[in-house]
Amino acid sequence: MSEYDDRLKRGFEKLEEMGRGDTMLNQKELYPELYEMSVGHLFGDVWNRPHLSMRERQLITLAANIALCRPTGNHSHYRSAQHIGITREEIMEVIIQTGAYSGWPTMAHATHQFTEVIEEDEAKAKAQAQTEEKSEQED
Repeated sequence: MSEYDDRLKRGFEKLEEMGRGDTMLNQKELYPELYEMSVGHLFGDVWNRPHLSMRERQLITLAANIALCRPTGNHSHYRSAQHIGITREEIMEVIIQTGAYSGWPTMAHATHQFTEVIEEDEAKAKAQAQTEEKSEQED
């Protein structure tokens, strides 16, 4: 296996571990080479470096994204954080701590984005439960 293929493999494995196997698909569709660079370098190399746990890296990434007040990208990181066991309360504490240093508007923006994630995920879970209930009733 070439070094390039090894990086991609590590990147895909990290994305799956984070619950993000379906992330950056717009890159894949628009320009597959960009997608492979993102997967191989960002998730294959950076996210697999030693000395910091995935939990620590995810908390740092959340803080950086919050401080930068990014309009996109945060939703998937909130979901990844929860997927690897970071609680809603811990995410809110990251928002508060970061907002205290980067400004209250960044905190408000992050709270809005995280609320969207919570509401979307709860609606998806409710719809799935209703589908399963309906299926059981038909059996």
